[in-house]
Amino acid sequence: MDARSREAGKGRAAARALLRGTPPSTGGLLQSAGPDTWIAFDEEIRRHGPLPEAASATFRARLSARLGLRQPETPVDVLLCHPDGRVREAALGTPQPPPELVVIRCADWAAAVREPARRLLAGTLADAPAATLLALTPLVLRLAGREQGAWALALFEAALRTDPPLPAATARRDPATEPAPPADHPSTVLARLRGSADLPTRRYATRLTLDTPLLRDRLTVRDLARLAAAERDPANAAVWTDATLGALAEARPDSSGDDAGGRKGAAEGAAERDGAAARDEAVDLLIGSPLPSVRAAGVTALRRAGRTAEGVSHLADPSPLVRACARWLTAQGGGDPHEHYRRLAADPSGCSAHAVAGLAEGGRTEDVPLLRSLVDHPSGAVRAAAVAGLRRLGADPDRTALLALLDDPSPAVAREATRSLRTVAEDLDTGHLLSRCTPKQPLHTRRAAFRLLQVQGGTAARQAAESLSSDWNPALRRAALAASRFYASAERTGRRGWLRG
Repeated sequence: MDARSREAGKGRAAARALLRGTPPSTGGLLQSAGPDTWIAFDEEIRRHGPLPEAASATFRARLSARLGLRQPETPVDVLLCHPDGRVREAALGTPQPPPELVVIRCADWAAAVREPARRLLAGTLADAPAATLLALTPLVLRLAGREQGAWALALFEAALRTDPPLPAATARRDPATEPAPPADHPSTVLARLRGSADLPTRRYATRLTLDTPLLRDRLTVRDLARLAAAERDPANAAVWTDATLGALAEARPDSSGDDAGGRKGAAEGAAERDGAAARDEAVDLLIGSPLPSVRAAGVTALRRAGRTAEGVSHLADPSPLVRACARWLTAQGGGDPHEHYRRLAADPSGCSAHAVAGLAEGGRTEDVPLLRSLVDHPSGAVRAAAVAGLRRLGADPDRTALLALLDDPSPAVAREATRSLRTVAEDLDTGHLLSRCTPKQPLHTRRAAFRLLQVQGGTAARQAAESLSSDWNPALRRAALAASRFYASAERTGRRGWLRG
């Protein structure tokens, strides 16, 4: 169950508790609730809420008793979600209705409910813009897709474009409840929303910031790169990365434009140096991102920054995308990435799995002997990368050596050896593979032998499936049981040709 489903379940549970007369009201049951919780709460009340007022008191009492419901005074939270629009309209006149439910009523289908709710929300926003925007923007975004939901979004968007400052009470982040924002010290509402834990809110704040020239120009190239590097959502990170690359291409100096005039002349040289340092720092921030797409953009930007020599240090990056960009950058600087890879692979102390993968990505058959020598490397990751590299280069599979690798202590090596042997599985020693399907063998060895036997087919494949049908590992056991059922079905229906051997 994902986070949104859990939040919705929390809202439904709170609604059922209120309908049964369980205190406290939503102020306690839905404390610090997210937008999905409030929406689910409203829908649950509307679906299973109080009976229509037209029903007789006797009928209501009898049905309420049957459902285990009490009949005390109905909380305003329930009345705001009541199936009867007249009740919802009247509930909006109660003192201090929950603002979240007021937002939901702003998208109500009934105009008599919708209009007073909108007046309430507009008044609340005017009285406390920062607090209202911070608390209700995620909910407004969820409701924007409804037929009557665009009004609240337009109201909030107009307020957000002014980017009101945070009040003193909320300017300091509470580390116990708030995620670390991408900027060091957000001082405005939009800056806080750009670091929101709610992904739709974060994406919306990003889009609004970059689509509004006044807001975009407040961000320096350092700020843009910092936001790109801190973002964990690939789609949102791509937006910030593109904005950073655009700022780097414009060679925009790292200044907010707030300095008074009269500091030109000798200060211009210092400003230019500061701008160059800011652009270098922005590139370094991109390269430090955990997302490969952002790192790749940073490596590519090294060329414009005049730092092509640094491409060599990224040739062994964990990401194939970044390695490809590093190879291009190294070649742009006149270097030979292939030779760098060969030196890395031949160095026992500096060899890594990513360097071996990069060597194979170069696609030269002359590297096959070097890769074969790495199959005996002490590191399991390097051995696995060497086997995968040989397969990538189309090297003739050494069946004996690869078959022996099924017993390698590294699961990654056995997995790569299995992939390399699939094309020649029919020629492998069936008895050797069957002997690896016993409980005394390691799990990765049993799995590798089972997969190769399934490619072979025949009686041995069925024997392996029956042998592993009681394996302790659930995944392998399920696969073996499925294969056993297939073989039994094939025998019953007369499809015996496949069970050869």
